[in-house]
Amino acid sequence: MGELGPEGSGDAHRLRPGLRPRFKSSTVKECIHAILKEKLADAQYVPEEVPQLTKSLSEIIKDRLKEEGFDRYKMVVQVVIGEQRGEGMNMAARCFWDADTDSYAHDVFVNDSLFCVVAAFGCFYY
Repeated sequence: MGELGPEGSGDAHRLRPGLRPRFKSSTVKECIHAILKEKLADAQYVPEEVPQLTKSLSEIIKDRLKEEGFDRYKMVVQVVIGEQRGEGMNMAARCFWDADTDSYAHDVFVNDSLFCVVAAFGCFYY
């Protein structure tokens, strides 16, 4: 019996992700970009509909990321939608995490009516 338990014991005692299930920012960004392009291409900014749209987008993105096979990762998806008025906007995030296993990806979508900023954070469960 080794440090991680008997052979064939699965991922239950794994302390680090293997190479394949590791959170890959490029893959996550592609997923986010595809979803935003599909869902927001013809969308108009309607203040009454934005809360539901924001929640819906975050759930869709989170579900798609789970399908990508990031086992033992907690996914946190933040979606911000605002009216496009030609003004600038800055967003920032600070995280306390393990730089070897945890990461994030973000993407921005803009059309004539609205802008949408999505940040997806992947944190490995130990």
